[in-house]
Amino acid sequence: MSSKNKVALLAACVALGAASVPWAAEVKPAAPAAPANLTAAQIVERNAAARGGLAAWHAVQTMSWSGKMDAGVGDSMARSENYVKQMWANKKKSTGHGQGAAEQTNTPVTQQVQLPFVLEMKRPGKSRIELEFAGKTAVQVYDGKEGWLKRPYLNRDDWEPFSAEQLKASEGKWDMDGPLLDYAAKGTKLALEGVEKVDGQNAYKLKLTLRNGTTQHVWIDTHTFLDVKVEGTPRRMDGKLRTVWVTQRDFKSVQGLMVPSSLETAVDGYPETHKMLIEKIAVNPKLDDSRFTKPKA
Repeated sequence: MSSKNKVALLAACVALGAASVPWAAEVKPAAPAAPANLTAAQIVERNAAARGGLAAWHAVQTMSWSGKMDAGVGDSMARSENYVKQMWANKKKSTGHGQGAAEQTNTPVTQQVQLPFVLEMKRPGKSRIELEFAGKTAVQVYDGKEGWLKRPYLNRDDWEPFSAEQLKASEGKWDMDGPLLDYAAKGTKLALEGVEKVDGQNAYKLKLTLRNGTTQHVWIDTHTFLDVKVEGTPRRMDGKLRTVWVTQRDFKSVQGLMVPSSLETAVDGYPETHKMLIEKIAVNPKLDDSRFTKPKA
């Protein structure tokens, strides 16, 4: 799955309404020295092999993820409060505990809530995200060119088209191969900018200049050659475009493909992070095209 795709998913969940789990301190052995004199192209070749190989990824036509992700603190406190207030309002209706619910809606949001999600992807660049919240399912669909979303927890039961900004942010983000595989055919240029620490381990810092002139950084572990950190599309928050980074951990082999099962997103200027835990991955599940087309009213 594309590194940009992963970033797009977390950003999409902000639009839909939607960890950071403390990592136990541990003493890790010193990372082996980075192989000397590797070029950026050679590093990417090793990354492709470490991920399972070009042929294996080219054979992937569909993929689905399911698990849990954080919603709440980290995007907008006001937005988070609205989400939780809506959740408590629904609880009030279902349980009749009016006073308790009212008290909860006035409580500042200080913690995130983990919500179940399902992400489905299909070439070329199609995606469908379903997110359960407050007993309702929010949905976001992208057919590779246009997108629509429905947010019933905000009493928006009608399908809404993507905004111009959402469409621009979604372009190219659902490429399951990622930005490094077949980079030359995509018109991407590479540059090695040195070695930096990611989670205490050495990682090559690569600069990608895309065909349209935009740039992106990817960090490749010098030992495993897996892409352990990626720079995402800047996210507009508080009226400013802010840099986004996603740290990828706990890679697992799924039908020979190495896929991270933990993604943690950080936004420049914000101390809180969002984490997505992937509990189940299906490679080449049967997904009808109708799941990615414009929904009927």
